[in-house]
Amino acid sequence: MTIRRPLALLPLACAFALGACGGDAPPPAASTPAPTSDAPAPAAPAPAPAPAATAGNGKPAAVVENCATEIGSNDAMQYDVGSIAIPSSCTQFTITLRHDGTLPEQSMGHNVVIAKASELAAVATDGMAAGAASEFVKPGDPRVVAHTEVIGGGERTSVTFDVAPLRDGGPYQFFCSFPGHWAVMKGDISVQ
Repeated sequence: MTIRRPLALLPLACAFALGACGGDAPPPAASTPAPTSDAPAPAAPAPAPAPAATAGNGKPAAVVENCATEIGSNDAMQYDVGSIAIPSSCTQFTITLRHDGTLPEQSMGHNVVIAKASELAAVATDGMAAGAASEFVKPGDPRVVAHTEVIGGGERTSVTFDVAPLRDGGPYQFFCSFPGHWAVMKGDISVQ
């Protein structure tokens, strides 16, 4: 059995539903009196703070001071920065790597290696073959601009290097050459 209701009841049903859901019109906005010539003009709102610079991977850029930076790493195979911009006035630059995790070097070790982005995979593959005794960096590899030692949870290490190789022929990246890490632990490094 089919019951047909007239379409004329549809608007009434909609009005009832809106009233039940609080669909009343919003109250009118309060009007603000216009300032008089004797009254000072209201102050303009303060501008919003500029967003922090981020790299293409959405992580913040490293803070650089006095031709040096410190970056963190963790047990989730992540650096805490996505890029490093070296000031053009620097001839030497220092990167300090901090491992904020708790896992040991043997299971979740991290380092920082700098090489051309186009050579990153080959450098990492050769580093893996070189093994832990070589810090997962092929000894004497001319493609490597600089690298730190591999560290575990709670440790720190630094490397100071000549900036000149980064001025031409890039782009360059920094990455972790611990086996399996380089695909996700990387960022851009440049001289600006």
